[in-house]
Amino acid sequence: MAIRTPREASKSGWAAIASSLIPGLGHLMIGRRVMGSTLLLVDAAFLAALLIAVIWHPSRLLEAWVTPAALIAISVLNVVALLYRGVVTVDSYVSQDRRGPSDRLALIAASAIVVLPHAFIGGLTFMQGDLIESVFASEEPVGAPTYTTSTASEKAPPDTGVNDPVATTTEVSQISNTSIPQTRIWDGFERLNVMLLGSDAGVGRVGTRTDTIILVSIEPRSGDVAMFSVPRNLTEAPLPDGMGLWECDCFPDIITHLWANGEWYPDAFPGPQEPPVNALKAAVGLTFDVDVHYYAKVDLSGFIGIVDALGGVTIDVPKRIVDEQYPHEDGGTEYIVFEEGSQHLDGHNALAYARIRRHSGDFARMHRQRCVVGALVAQTSPLDLLRGYGDLAAALKAHVETDVPIERLADFVDLLSRVSTDRMATLRITRYNYGAGGHAGYQLYDLDRLRSDAHLLMADPTFHLETQDGEDFEATCDQSFD
Repeated sequence: MAIRTPREASKSGWAAIASSLIPGLGHLMIGRRVMGSTLLLVDAAFLAALLIAVIWHPSRLLEAWVTPAALIAISVLNVVALLYRGVVTVDSYVSQDRRGPSDRLALIAASAIVVLPHAFIGGLTFMQGDLIESVFASEEPVGAPTYTTSTASEKAPPDTGVNDPVATTTEVSQISNTSIPQTRIWDGFERLNVMLLGSDAGVGRVGTRTDTIILVSIEPRSGDVAMFSVPRNLTEAPLPDGMGLWECDCFPDIITHLWANGEWYPDAFPGPQEPPVNALKAAVGLTFDVDVHYYAKVDLSGFIGIVDALGGVTIDVPKRIVDEQYPHEDGGTEYIVFEEGSQHLDGHNALAYARIRRHSGDFARMHRQRCVVGALVAQTSPLDLLRGYGDLAAALKAHVETDVPIERLADFVDLLSRVSTDRMATLRITRYNYGAGGHAGYQLYDLDRLRSDAHLLMADPTFHLETQDGEDFEATCDQSFD
């Protein structure tokens, strides 16, 4: 009877561990060279295909991650890969007749190596599918009315090949019913316009105020982006015929209250979507004379959760900012201060930095909001997304609403891959540059001039206007999102 050495006793266990890491390697260890070589060739072919996909079509992998059918395929492939690795690992283990206690312990370790990554991928895929189904629209918002102004501007932009009209009056009319073409968003599409809303819905607040309104306009072919922060005190925002309760064809209050009026008087804001959405899309679209195709809204708690899930955001604070009675999201107040210099902010402080207007005003706050959004986009890495994905998905599900349809998510991923924060142009919309009167927090704006300049900026992102220095913009944040 042959004496079994410790090395021989542990050979089955080591073979199982080796095959759990690289299928086929364990078979080579125990002398099954043909089987081991065949399995390694299968591994090499799979890795080569994956590497080619990553190098040549990285955006396609991201598109698959937001496509429900692709997520199902990923789940199936994940199960197949689990079974493949499991069978190969067990086969390398049972190929040896003699096994001891150490081999069984090694098999347990090998089983964990096989199962855990597939369990992680399966959980991540499930969360992604649940997030998509919970947050994004099930279908395209078809039949959305398109609103434009009625005449051409005397201050028309130069001929740049952009066909967007430029407005001169606040007289409006409904001219067509359109929907997004059933092709790639950028095919035959001059600009894609998305309205980002930040609401203050929370503890102790009645109704929803959209204190943050940012229109993001993307030129699909170049990836150039124009961002327009709408002042919260913009008064008499234009509304189309047949919308609203007022004879002025406008919303006589400040625009931050318009969403709540859509909730309170739903019959006054007809359209294909919910009344508040109809109201804001029409008002913002007419303010800049563009079609607003989609919107996304996040409340205070959602913004905090998103920033925290991504690990915070770093902001360069050029000048000390303080608010002795900052309205905390829990309904109370607190003393809060941001010292000069580079600051890494968690969700609560990032929200406070974007919201403070004491000692600075609405326009400085609007600038900070753009800076925080730009910095968050620029600083978020794929590793950050992966590390905080569970918390991020939970925050998005609970606090974000949008009409971006599921079927367009892949298009957006491809479009956003063209966008660079280095090509983000903004228009400084202040009462000093566009004001046309107002009183006690109500501000009228020269919409003709605002529309004209907005279209000039969209036509040429390098276009710059001479602006007045009525606000302390140096006390906001660094405009470079590096």
